[in-house]
Parts: sequence; structure tokens; C-alpha cells
Amino acid sequence: MAAQFGRRLRRGATTTAVAAAAVAALSASQAPAAPHPGSASDDRTAAGATEPGDSAATGNSPYYTDLPPLDTPNKPGTSVNLPVTGSAEAGIPASVLAAYKKAEQGLASTDAACRLPWQLLAAIGKVESGQARGGKVDANGTTLSPILGPALNGQGFALIKDTDGGAYDGDATHDRAVGPMQFIPSTWATWGTDGNGDGRKDPNNIYDAALSAGRYLCAGTRDLSLATDLDKAVLSYNHSTEYLRTVRSWFEYYKRGTHEVPDGTGVLPATDTGTGTSSPSPSPSVTTPPASSSPSTPPATTPPPATTPPTKPPTTPPTTTPPPTAPDPSETFGSLENAGTGTLTATAGEAFTERVRVRAKNELGVPLGKTSVTFAVVGSTDTRFADGKSTVTLTTGADGTVTAPVLTAGEKTGAFKVTAVAGTTEPRVLSFAASVTARVADTVARTDDKALTAAPGAEFADRVGIKTTYKGTGVAGTAVTATMITDAETPAENDKGPYFKDGDGEPVRTLDLTTGADGLLELPKIYADDTAGTYTLRITTASGATLTVELKVEAPAA
Repeated sequence: MAAQFGRRLRRGATTTAVAAAAVAALSASQAPAAPHPGSASDDRTAAGATEPGDSAATGNSPYYTDLPPLDTPNKPGTSVNLPVTGSAEAGIPASVLAAYKKAEQGLASTDAACRLPWQLLAAIGKVESGQARGGKVDANGTTLSPILGPALNGQGFALIKDTDGGAYDGDATHDRAVGPMQFIPSTWATWGTDGNGDGRKDPNNIYDAALSAGRYLCAGTRDLSLATDLDKAVLSYNHSTEYLRTVRSWFEYYKRGTHEVPDGTGVLPATDTGTGTSSPSPSPSVTTPPASSSPSTPPATTPPPATTPPTKPPTTPPTTTPPPTAPDPSETFGSLENAGTGTLTATAGEAFTERVRVRAKNELGVPLGKTSVTFAVVGSTDTRFADGKSTVTLTTGADGTVTAPVLTAGEKTGAFKVTAVAGTTEPRVLSFAASVTARVADTVARTDDKALTAAPGAEFADRVGIKTTYKGTGVAGTAVTATMITDAETPAENDKGPYFKDGDGEPVRTLDLTTGADGLLELPKIYADDTAGTYTLRITTASGATLTVELKVEAPAA
């Protein structure tokens, strides 16, 4: 299921005593213990490769089995003297962390009953790809090189024949798990989602992959705040109890505290080389022995210590950590409310006159400043905030309010939503209905100013070209009506003078037409009857824009 194969042994335990201490500490923290090298459980199946099958999200590909450090991440109320290993392991690359939190917020608005915690995505991302191989992604969140699992050819792994023609995994014979969350192509075809609003569903993009993984974990009626549902969700990702224990360990570890690190600087799994276009793939049966097991170096012996009289143990009382202080309700986020947002509607290509405005309050119901609020454009639309962004995070002012940037409508018409999300442990979500309407032509004009004349019984040499526009921009698909009219005080269709021809070649003096690209239209040929004189052609649009064109029927000069 991940991009690295075989057991990844934890570093450090070089003696039996140290290994035993590590196992004991892991048991106390409810994390799954790494097996002692050489034990019966240290085979490929226990290391993460499960029985063949393709119903899991990743076809049950192998995964990283590194476990969290024995020390918990630093957080308020814990020791400030944590080892460097613990602090580094608790770091998550910035773009990867942002993708997990964005996915949590997205699912909170579309499937709130699931209660997806972002730390679960982080745990799965850790064992699947080492957090996108330490956060090696570009500015859009796409991995700098593809992350691919092994070919699922039945040779030690599941047998899954190609389902995507190699479109995602580059393999037209067998499927491979793809991207930072390691989806097999057939699963991605069902669950793949555009998570960063760029119009693409890319399994190698951490925003797309994280949101897709969240949707997959939330399938059905799962409530991930319940341990049984969470376990079922993880097992649906990879059918292995060892996998469940490993993911659970990282889940609990991340819940105790994390911090953001720059992209590309995340801690890689112990055996990751960090090179190549796909994740490294050593033989599944190969394991890394501990340093003390090298056959070429005899074990060192230590002479027995000299006999010394026992010393009296120190009398210094043990240091205790005071319990954490309860949060101040006046500084704790409590609710989010609409702060006067008007109707959100705009014409295609124009800026919305209204902006989303919300107010954060603390647990006492008082406006709360310095609260982070994420605004997001949700739905099938190309409407965006400034710089083409679909999400923007801002902070409330002293009065608890914050206003989203101006929205600019795209060319796609229809309804969508704008959401505002605040809070981390219990996010509050507000949704605002928005819509984009099509441009309606406000002007119709000729494309040239040529005089239009014809001899009696002849056809006009030049054809009438028109353009419909809205604020100077051509409007395609505008319905227009062209009518030969009388010059009476109340004009009506003329029964003599110039005319068009219908499909049967019969004279008609009214036509219903539609403009093409850029609002341009060339009218059909116009013919003159035998009655000389000056006539009027009127062209109108449904919005009321009107154009009149003069037509002259006269004998040519001698």
C-alpha cells in the first residue's frame, strides 16, 4: 500500500536489554511494538504486505512500518527537554499539513457526521509515503516525482491487472499504487477528487489525494469519532491488523502534538533513499539487521566492575509536572456567525458586489479576535478569489469580524457555495449560496457602415453584419429578430419592399437568428422586389437592444 516494501526496523535497540525496554515503553503507550529481529513475526506479511486482494484502497500494497518515537511530541504541560528525534518526527511538511487540514474542513462541510480528524490522514500519509517523501512537492502540492508502489503482479503482492492503460501508474500490464496516499488506479477512478480547485484529479497531488482519502474513509455512515468505525475505515484502506496498529500508533502520536516544517525537510522513513522517480523498492524479504548482529565483528566483552561499597541513593524528591491549566473561555473559540453577508450573485466575468463577512465569538458569546477563518469556493464553478485562489485563510479583527476577499465570477454559470470554517477540534462551518448568471447583450450594432442599395428585382450586393455586446464584450448565443418594418407611427411587418428567403426560396420579412462566437452574426442575403423606395430593417434582442438599418431600392443611374 505504500511506496516502500518490507519491514523497516526501528533504529537504536542494539542489545537485548535495550530492545526489551523499547517494547515495554511501546506497550505502555499502546503503540504496536516492533518485533525482535529474527522472531517469527519478522516476515514480509507482518511487515505490511497482506494477503492478495484488490478491494482495499491501495490493493493492499506494502507500507512503511516505522513506529513513532517513544517520547511524545512537545505540547503545553510536557517537558521542554524532548529528544531531537521526537521533535523532528512530530514535524509535518507545510503543504502536506495544509492539505490534511483542508481535507478535514472540506469533509466537515460535506459530510459532517463522519467527523474526520486530519491526524488520521497524517497517520496514513506517514505509513504510505513518509508524508509525500518528506514533503517533496511543488507550490501546487504535486510531488516532484511520481510515488509508485510495486507492480501488483501476484509475485509476493496482490494480482491486479491494469485498469487505467498506464495513465496514472505508467504500467499498462499491472496496476501500481500511486501518489502520497497510494491509491490503485481503479480505486482512484471512483474516489478521486479535485482538492485544490485546479480542475484536475491528480493522485500525485497531496491536496487531491488527502481529500480523496478522507472521502474513502468516510464511506457509508461511518462516524470516525467511534473507535470501531475508525478501525473499519483503516482496515478498508489495507486489510492488515499490523497496518491498523501502525496507523493507530501514528494517529495517537500526532494527536498529542505536531508542528509545521518547510516542504522537503520532513523526516523520511529509515530506509528511504529519497532518490528516483518512484519510491525505493528493495526485496520484500530483506530486512535491516541491528548494528550488533554483524557477523564480521565479534561482540565486545566488558570486564566485571570492581567491587565498591554501595552508595546511598539521592534524597532529592522526584520532579512532577503540574497538570495543564484549563483553557480560558474568554480566549477559546466558541461559535461562528454571519456578520451581514448580502446576496452573492454576479454576471459572468464580473466581480461580486457583495463579500462574505463572518464574526467569531468565544465560549462566553463575546466577539473573539485573532481567530483563523478559512473561506472556500465549493462546487462546480470557476469563480475565484484574488490571484485565482479557491481558498483563503484570514484572521478576525478585534471586533471578531473578518471579510473574505472579492470574488470574481468565471465563465461557468450556475449555483455554488462559499464556506467559512473556523476552529480545529470542533470546526464551525457557515455556507453561503452564490450564483453566476450569463451575460445578456445590452447593445447590438453593425460591423460596418456600408450603404445598402439594390436595383428593383435584384439582390443587395452587401450583407448586413452585426455584433451583440455586454459592456463592450461580445455575447455569443444572443437571440435576435430581424424584421422588415413599415414607417408608420407604430411599425409593423412590411408587406412589400426588401425581403429574405426561407428554405423553400419563398419571400419572408421576419427571421429569428442567434449570434455566434464573440456575438457576431451575418444576416442572410436580402432581395428587392419591384417597388422602389427607402425601407427599414429592424434588429432587436430579447433584452431590448435595437438596431435599425436603412435599405434603398432604386434604379441604377443612367
